[in-house]
Amino acid sequence: MGAFVGDFEPELKELRETFNSGKTREISWRKAQLQGILSILKDRENDICKALNQDLGKHHVEAYRDEIGTVTKSVNHALRNLKKWTSSKKAKMALASFPSNAKLVHEPLGVVLIISSWNFPFGLSFEPIIGAISAGNTIILKPSELAPTCSLVLAKTIRDYLDNTAIKVVEGGPYVGDRLLQHKFDKIFYTGGPRVGQIVMTAAAKNLTPVTLELGGKCPAVVDSISSSWDKKIAVKRIIWGKFGACGGQACIAIDYILTQKKFAPILVELLTKYIRKTFGDNPMQTNSIAKIINKKQFSRVKELLDEPSVKSSIVYGGSSNEENLFIEPTILLDPPLDAAIMTEEIFGPLLPIITLENIEDSINFIRARPKPLAIYGFTNNEKLQKKMICETSSGSITFNDAIIQYVADTLPFGGVGGSGFGRYHGKFSFEDFSHQKAVMFRGYLIDFGFRYPPWNNKKLQLLKSGLRYDYITLVFIKLGLKSKA
Repeated sequence: MGAFVGDFEPELKELRETFNSGKTREISWRKAQLQGILSILKDRENDICKALNQDLGKHHVEAYRDEIGTVTKSVNHALRNLKKWTSSKKAKMALASFPSNAKLVHEPLGVVLIISSWNFPFGLSFEPIIGAISAGNTIILKPSELAPTCSLVLAKTIRDYLDNTAIKVVEGGPYVGDRLLQHKFDKIFYTGGPRVGQIVMTAAAKNLTPVTLELGGKCPAVVDSISSSWDKKIAVKRIIWGKFGACGGQACIAIDYILTQKKFAPILVELLTKYIRKTFGDNPMQTNSIAKIINKKQFSRVKELLDEPSVKSSIVYGGSSNEENLFIEPTILLDPPLDAAIMTEEIFGPLLPIITLENIEDSINFIRARPKPLAIYGFTNNEKLQKKMICETSSGSITFNDAIIQYVADTLPFGGVGGSGFGRYHGKFSFEDFSHQKAVMFRGYLIDFGFRYPPWNNKKLQLLKSGLRYDYITLVFIKLGLKSKA
């Protein structure tokens, strides 16, 4: 399905009619669509990998690891748990409402809009789609125009494998996005940057449409002094992967910068340099193991971060680039100025600043003095420091002794806090994000307490106080004493 022209009314009308028909509420329909996603991932693996290589320079293995494999796992998780997720849940009722019973029922929201990002074009499209389908919604997906080959593959495969009366893809740039946002949806799910996130929220507010925003921010890694040589090696390898190994640092949960003690910094720089060479070789551009920058605009932006005179002098490894190939090599910087753009803006590229502190505990105040990040990473076995980081910082998530790995855990919610976004998804949390949990209560006529109704008196006040304390026995005795006067 290609780019749409016009105002999208016919497409939205069809989606609304499909939703109102009740078809998407059927478990068999939901399962069929989820199975269709599995078929896309299996049958079109080569097409997906070629598209990711063309748009982002991702190696086939990286493409499978980060998008095909993780989405396959998420679909299978949804298929295994769909019956349990959709089952109603019994709710306890207060004795004062006896006789009664209640339950919680998940119902789909309706027609939802999903706006995905370019850095993981398949993963960041299919993950919310899985939740929206599982919950029984109809969907419009708008992929990012910055990854045009991936957008085209998404449009073609969804058209070929999924129910087009319920799931549609709209391709196009900002103009198309703006036109879509002029319409009323029952939910908008946006992944991207804060600037467009504000536009989405403003548009949604006009129709009181609920929004999930998956944004980003500067995710810090606190690296404690590590004594064990094995622990050092593993920590450094995971830091390198958490910075450079996921789309060349172009990931919202990539490590943005490191905080460490001054005395440990020389050891850390030496180890990082050693394992960057070992991982990506002496000429990383030739090894095809690190993604390119998405386009010339983003290349220029990242390069400008590096080219500030006060920042250039802090480079301790790397720094070279190739504009023709949109490639910037993994680069380490030691104590760049804190007021430089590289330390105030989200980097979203393969530049890794290291900021040194006198004491590792100072990292707590450093993080707290800045906007809340999407993720914090702590490389430490110090349980006291771990507890302080958990209790005294705020972030979408916190992971110790690894990076990014929390994203693939279906049992953990993924989402931000404050400026890094709000709402959460993955696994059951995706299902819930696209559902309304409706309260359903049943009562009988056998017992009716007169204290609910005027005229008022002090004994009715006692009954109300007792009833709201769930003191059913006292309630009965007071009721018996009041019966002739009520």
